[in-house]
Amino acid sequence: MTETWQTIARLADRLEEHSTLPREQRILLQLLKIQEEAGEVAEAVIGAMGQNPRKGHSHTWEDVEAEVCDVIVTGMVALTRMNPEAATVFARHVEGVVARDLNETEKAEDATAR
Repeated sequence: MTETWQTIARLADRLEEHSTLPREQRILLQLLKIQEEAGEVAEAVIGAMGQNPRKGHSHTWEDVEAEVCDVIVTGMVALTRMNPEAATVFARHVEGVVARDLNETEKAEDATAR
């Protein structure tokens, strides 16, 4: 397990220890937390582009990056709370994405190069 996944496991453990709710509710709330964090990305993008007349340029693109990182961490914690083998589940999923999206692109590039 990588250092990142170890940190994620510690965060998930902390949340598990904090809550007295049944497991299904804890997972559901963690999944909803992803949406909350995604909303903060949207708010930061709007602020970085100065598109809220009341707030103006309230965020930077660095703020947007930080919010995207929060979405990623929250998703990783959610996966860990759902399945203690989250790192393996994620690695297998990425392998599927590579097989589906990158291998086809690479084959097409190879065919074009010939």
